[in-house]
Amino acid sequence: MAKDTKPAGKSGTGKKKGHSEEAVAAASAPAGKPRLQTMYESKVREAVTEKFGIKNPMAMPRLDKITINVNMGRHIEGTKIPPHIRQTVLDTIVAISGQKPVVLKAKKSVSNFKVREGVETAAMVTIRRDRMWHFLDRLINLATPRIKDFRGLNDKAFDKQGNYAMGLTEQGVFPEINMADVQFTHGMNINFSFRNSSPELSRFVLEQLGMPFKKAGEN
Repeated sequence: MAKDTKPAGKSGTGKKKGHSEEAVAAASAPAGKPRLQTMYESKVREAVTEKFGIKNPMAMPRLDKITINVNMGRHIEGTKIPPHIRQTVLDTIVAISGQKPVVLKAKKSVSNFKVREGVETAAMVTIRRDRMWHFLDRLINLATPRIKDFRGLNDKAFDKQGNYAMGLTEQGVFPEINMADVQFTHGMNINFSFRNSSPELSRFVLEQLGMPFKKAGEN
């Protein structure tokens, strides 16, 4: 589960830019066919056929989209999210995904969590195609190695359709984020949605792409 922690120190670089068109453009995926997409098409499909006997390209397990979600509801003050928390979350999502996030509002009131209907509670973005592949590449090869005391990702967090869910406790694992410039440290949930898949198929595809799951026998 993603966690929100205490606010980080304020930046001394002056006023922070919002999630503007310029920021989105700066975080856009690089040109050229994504490296992991090429790997999937040239190597992973062949490995799936060899291990599972799936030969029809239309029946291959396929990563369809990645959704990034950040919960802000626990930080509600009155009926609003504090501006610095809201802006930091939105800027983070833009920086790591290259897309503007959607701010979600509560559909009903929950008194135990002091949440009222219509109040902003979370921010999310869904990425597909090239941006999805580039994000996955950075997550696997740049972000996860920066997780403190990292021993591998949970390999049990698959649903019956083969979709996978994971959480990060802070945005600073992404090299796009300079923690000296943010005012608030937060986590996030990342969900991988597959087609034509199962837990076994999805895990195999992600492992072939380099996803660092825990090794058998490790806690």
